[in-house]
Amino acid sequence: MRQPVFTAASTRFPRSALAQHPATDIPRKALAKTTVSFEKMATPRSAGLLLACILGGKRYLSMLSYGVAAFALGSLPFCLAHPAVAASATSPAGPATGTVQPEDPLTSRAQQNPPSQEASSSPAHSGPESKDAFLSSETPRTPQEWIERGRYVAAAADCAACHTTNQNAPYAGGYAFELPIGTLYASNITPDKTHGIGNWTEAQFISAVREGIRPDGATLYPAMPYPSYARMTDEDLHALYVYFMQDVQPVAQSVKANAIPWPLSMRFPLTFWRWAFAPSPQAARQATGRPFANTELARGAYLVEGPGHCGACHTQRGIAMQEEALTAQDGPRYLAGGKAVDSWTPPSLRGEPRTGLGTWRVAEITTFLKTGRNNRGSAFGNMDSAVHHGTQYLSEADLTAMARYLKSLPAAAPQQAGWKRDAAATKALQSGSHLTLGQRVYLDNCAACHRSNGAGYPTTFPPLADNPVVMNPAPDSVIHIILTGATLHGTQSAPSAFSMPGFAARLTDAQIAAVGTFVRHAWGNNAPAVTDVDVRHMRARLSSAQTQIAPPSPVQPPEKRAALPAPSQPTPSGAAINSGTSFVPPAPDTPPHPPSAAPDSRSAAAPALHSGGQATE
Repeated sequence: MRQPVFTAASTRFPRSALAQHPATDIPRKALAKTTVSFEKMATPRSAGLLLACILGGKRYLSMLSYGVAAFALGSLPFCLAHPAVAASATSPAGPATGTVQPEDPLTSRAQQNPPSQEASSSPAHSGPESKDAFLSSETPRTPQEWIERGRYVAAAADCAACHTTNQNAPYAGGYAFELPIGTLYASNITPDKTHGIGNWTEAQFISAVREGIRPDGATLYPAMPYPSYARMTDEDLHALYVYFMQDVQPVAQSVKANAIPWPLSMRFPLTFWRWAFAPSPQAARQATGRPFANTELARGAYLVEGPGHCGACHTQRGIAMQEEALTAQDGPRYLAGGKAVDSWTPPSLRGEPRTGLGTWRVAEITTFLKTGRNNRGSAFGNMDSAVHHGTQYLSEADLTAMARYLKSLPAAAPQQAGWKRDAAATKALQSGSHLTLGQRVYLDNCAACHRSNGAGYPTTFPPLADNPVVMNPAPDSVIHIILTGATLHGTQSAPSAFSMPGFAARLTDAQIAAVGTFVRHAWGNNAPAVTDVDVRHMRARLSSAQTQIAPPSPVQPPEKRAALPAPSQPTPSGAAINSGTSFVPPAPDTPPHPPSAAPDSRSAAAPALHSGGQATE
């Protein structure tokens, strides 16, 4: 008997009664406030829109990439001879996907019954949590359902993270991306007819999203993750267009012109980059629509490889800044960890036991995507933004599908040994004697929240032991978070927010290198050391976007500190811990662990490290 075969092309977004994405609710007069606010982050906030940042300031590599693209001019006749390219070149105003047939129900639906703002309220319906959520019966039936479907797709694609800088002007653009070639500003994608996309046809909108082609025929900068968006279905893109045109408030806000000097500002090399590295919608849909064992895996692959554009950060880049793999079919490089983006190093999402998700359970990944935290760690940097603006609004079924798909990816480094706890560091910290510089700095600044055994406090202060980010071969994320701190924003399911202060003005390069080396070595982590040079270079990279990155004046090494109690023992009431943070020891009538912070808390020192270890005593 033949087994059923499922493909990502057959999956659908569930019509769910989940809370709406806040970006479009902010300007609506009917609502008093939103559930979460959009705070301007100090760094670009979408994993998918950070492509050129990976250059790390090496301007000559950018020029080399442009040179390689310009060299492709010589192959122009051969490119035009390719059927897919020839089709796009001869009919730029036609349907962007090449997959919409004349009898396509979406086309007829859009022509016969275009959605309008006068549509009735969304019907009450619950979000399905089974495979029924992915069947074609979930195609929207009313104008308002198309709008709600588009709102959901916008969250899955994380549109607000880069196109919203002001909570009162969602999707109005203006966010500055500091790239090695200059400054790129996110565009206004509201339906304003002068400054936004209000005059775009649906075909032009789809062409921009799927193929990176503007209505004037120019190619978008590949900071727009159209190699991933090329996989999006016709229904999802139609819903997205309806949502932006019918529900998003037009904002008459102009965006600054890109500050990219000539000749790097020339766009024609981008066309050759697109032809060389961006798949056609047909090829992309075929790759992601490959057969799967069940609809759940098919749905997860579609979300991860398509609108979620996870590979834009978690996959390595080539010399021309192209993703080395766009799907799991392209080999083990896909989602095996990327180079630093905004000085944060995206970890592997594959099955490595130490530096990936090998020991994570499906439920833990689902919780992390829903709340930004679990017993193993917390989101930080651009991942915090992805959760805050995107994944927290997805249904439980979709998040579980994504988690199961990620768990299906084998380790890119199968020879990697698993993590094994080493109690030596814990005993040394508890003794308080003969401490190294790194141990002293940790005892003074970190142990109050992360504890002497590195286990932290579950869902509050993340563990440092058995933490994939801490054990990553590159120390960038560890150095970055020590220098600048980080904030874990509240979500619908976990409204408490926690922040870790930065220590750039408190600790010298040598002290940061020492404590970074300690946490990367301690408790069985055994990751490479951090050097003073590493810290100095990170300060230089962050100085243009951050404040108080300069090191403090030289100070004398701290004297011997009192030992911490064992992790299983409560901190004595009123005991003074020189932690250098705002953490206050518990009073006699409070539990021994730190209380949860208020949703707007910016006090307790809570490093938001993406993934971590067991929170066991």
